Amino acid sequence: MAELLKVENLRAGYGEGVVLQDVSLSLGEGQTLALLGRNGTGKTTLINTLAGATRQHGGSITLGGIALHKLPSHERAGAGIGWVPQERNIFKSLTVHENLTAVARPGKWNPDGVYKMFPRLAERKTNLGTQLSGGEQQMLAVGRALVLNPRLLLLDEPLEGLAPIIVEELLRAIARITREEGLSAIIVEQHPQAILAISHRAVVLDHGTVVHSGSADDLREQPELLDRLLGVARA
Repeated sequence: MAELLKVENLRAGYGEGVVLQDVSLSLGEGQTLALLGRNGTGKTTLINTLAGATRQHGGSITLGGIALHKLPSHERAGAGIGWVPQERNIFKSLTVHENLTAVARPGKWNPDGVYKMFPRLAERKTNLGTQLSGGEQQMLAVGRALVLNPRLLLLDEPLEGLAPIIVEELLRAIARITREEGLSAIIVEQHPQAILAISHRAVVLDHGTVVHSGSADDLREQPELLDRLLGVARA
């Protein structure tokens, strides 16, 4: 399997503050990585650093042979990064359809493909972003990332604060995008078992460093190890 992403000895943070310390990981074409850890361990900082939204103090990031760490954030979408941040960052003053067409790049994914993936958005294509529920806004955020036709999709807690029925719908969509469509992804999530079930690899961060890296299936089948890595105490 060809390597898509390679992160070596990455040090990054905000301003002069360093959050990530010598983080190294890799991801193959068509693979999904579950990025796990307790709150405040550096997961979002790593996602933001890949997207170019932090200050990098050292190390390198290579995406498909492109030195990503040398590119400003606004050029990383063109290099193959599709980013869905926690804040979603949809254009709330535009309609659903305008949100999708405003950022679309040529390729496999287009607005019609997003509507097939998320029928709720098709029903609301003329609605403004402000008129959508939280779950619909998250679907739109994922759709906006897809129409960039990225090589790597970054999802930062895509299930946070959503109703169970929406969580199930999004999980099915993410599984289809990654498992069936073969798009590489890194997913940060507070529901480890749900994400491990649709991932190939797993990395656990603690205090800004990698404390575990391996097969997602292996970690899912060792709940006591997973609990220990995430600092979960069993009754």
